[in-house]
Amino acid sequence: MYWDEGYLVLDGLLSPEECDALRDRMSEIIEGMDVPEHCRTQFSTDHDEQLKKQGNADYFITSGDKIRFFFEKGVFDDKGEFIVPREHSLNKIGHALHAYEPLFKAVTHSPKIQNLVKKLGLIAPVILQSMYIFKQPGIGGEVTPHQDATFLYTQPLGRVMGVWIALEDATLENGCLWFIPGSHHDGISRRMVRTPKGSFPLTDFIGREKNYDDKLFVPGPVKKGGAVLIHGEVVHRSAANTSDASRHVYTFHIMESQSTVWSPENWLQPSEELPFPSLYT
Repeated sequence: MYWDEGYLVLDGLLSPEECDALRDRMSEIIEGMDVPEHCRTQFSTDHDEQLKKQGNADYFITSGDKIRFFFEKGVFDDKGEFIVPREHSLNKIGHALHAYEPLFKAVTHSPKIQNLVKKLGLIAPVILQSMYIFKQPGIGGEVTPHQDATFLYTQPLGRVMGVWIALEDATLENGCLWFIPGSHHDGISRRMVRTPKGSFPLTDFIGREKNYDDKLFVPGPVKKGGAVLIHGEVVHRSAANTSDASRHVYTFHIMESQSTVWSPENWLQPSEELPFPSLYT
């Protein structure tokens, strides 16, 4: 199913209690978060706006080995103070929860995940990144059709898989994933790459996303504790969350490292502090 369709929905990967433990830990992280200065900065001139964009870009491109906060639009006033409760302000937190947060690390390396990946035939899988995605009620925005390999490019292709774990029910109303089954056989049409050192913006796109017929997309609702395995080239999207229920998710990406070249042009790069860790250790 996974290799044929490009994705696989699994029920009951985590227990409700395991889901609640991850959500409780995330609440503690949010309670203690320091809001980065560039997020609070309000711009009054083109130069200020450029500096803010640069700050956002730097913050993102250096987040691969850190735990960092990425906010929804319009959650700060002109003094940089929250105008919504801080727990409703976040779009996501990334990209190294799997390395530095013990509960998230334990889930990522759990025997359940390891056995699943072994069944799919991965020999030397490593963890590339992890994210906690909030999909806030009412303001959690649409994620347009894309392929993960656009951002996480390997040679050969087909070596990256996302593991997307629903910590709450993901429904048609609160923004579950939608897929084009079998679309992982068609390669990719767009890549996000780092630009040469010293230039801005720090990343750019080569090629462009195709236009996809809406009728090709199939929904993948998941109950709390269920998961979706996502092939790096399958086309997927999610609608805006127009409901009054959040859609919290813990997700991480795995790469088969045997006979694989990770592109040095990808935004995400292993660092001395955090080389991509083996899933099986």
